[in-house]
Amino acid sequence: MFLMKSREWLIPMAILGLGLVFPAGARAGVDIEAAKALARQNNCFKCHGISKEKDGPAYTAVAEKYRGKENAEARLIEHITSGEKAKFPDGHEEAHKIVKTSPPDDMAQIKNLIDWILSL
Repeated sequence: MFLMKSREWLIPMAILGLGLVFPAGARAGVDIEAAKALARQNNCFKCHGISKEKDGPAYTAVAEKYRGKENAEARLIEHITSGEKAKFPDGHEEAHKIVKTSPPDDMAQIKNLIDWILSL
């Protein structure tokens, strides 16, 4: 059985503590206001609430669904940039609106939006 010396446990516990104190978005340097502005510009809040479900899932529910999954960021980037089908509560499907940035196709803005959503 592995036993740590008296001070060896401090570093892993400090790292764990930082993860609890600072959410993922804060650690990653998410620009929350820029992410919300991009969401507003693209009318994302028409279908998604931050914590309230609308026609689409709440962003907090999206974050929970993808929490701890390796492909979360890539999956969500694909979803908002490809126009793939989105399923609605009544069962119908529509092409998800492609998020537009200015300048066009600015992946830093897209990534910031996704990082913000995943940090909730």
